[in-house]
Amino acid sequence: MTVKVPPLKCQGIKTRLTEWIKDHSTLENDGTWFEPFLGSGVVGFNVQPRRAIFADVNPHIINFYNAIREGKVTAGIAKEFLEHEGQNLESRGEGHYYEVRERFNEDFRPLDFLFLNRACFNGVMRFNKKGKYNVPFGHKPHRFSKAYVTKIANQIRYVSQAVSQYDWAFVCSDFRKVIPAAAENDFVYCDPPYLGRHVDYFNSWGEQEEQELYDLLSATAARFILSTWHSNRYRSNPAIEKYTYRFTILTREHFYHVGAKERNRNSMLEAIVLNYSPLPPIALGTEEQLALMETSQPQYVLYSTPSAG
Repeated sequence: MTVKVPPLKCQGIKTRLTEWIKDHSTLENDGTWFEPFLGSGVVGFNVQPRRAIFADVNPHIINFYNAIREGKVTAGIAKEFLEHEGQNLESRGEGHYYEVRERFNEDFRPLDFLFLNRACFNGVMRFNKKGKYNVPFGHKPHRFSKAYVTKIANQIRYVSQAVSQYDWAFVCSDFRKVIPAAAENDFVYCDPPYLGRHVDYFNSWGEQEEQELYDLLSATAARFILSTWHSNRYRSNPAIEKYTYRFTILTREHFYHVGAKERNRNSMLEAIVLNYSPLPPIALGTEEQLALMETSQPQYVLYSTPSAG
């Protein structure tokens, strides 16, 4: 599978995990794909559902993709814009970056958002408490080469063709409203901010939000996949044991490239949580589970807790 990379980047993007997630998703032909944490959109855009509700609380992501859907942002328009702004960046350096950032924080134009997203530090998407984009310059004034701009334009072209072919809606909405709308034949894919990580993506994410998310997923009639982190060399995710003991959990090693220094970019054991079993689960003891988690291959692990009494 060749993964179609989306035009927007954000921390925690699942490009290298998309095929794995897609292979384990099950959507009925007459069902709707619900994605309450759209982010970059890489998973849903590659699943290519016939009907989808793509939602996010970040209005700038939704505005950007709606601009593509409405024809206000096209491959040609973006190419011309990025070539022009790229020339300004090359001649003026970081001063131009901060000028565009200030302009965006006043007018919130989708093309300015795209430029900042590709010229900022390390592909981070971050906003302050006032909703202002605050990521610093990425120190690459020659960023927008001809090949790079063409690459982004092609990514926009792919999304443009998809929204003309499929019934996709982009809505700015909270997960508490999106998940309850899913019915039995629908599918919900959740990639929320990771608790203790990526929490400044647009708004705060804490234990209360995590609990509410798991409560909603536990109650839904739809099938779902939840992306989360399982563990790294320093710590493990307490939510795995606390909330998801009743579900099927699959793990796979993944390496994130977010970090100022190479030594700070560590591998992570990723997990997907499912309310169904794509294959018959295998019963494992604690020691066997830990041994499997040290491998880089996806594993099927069924968590359970002792019955009361």
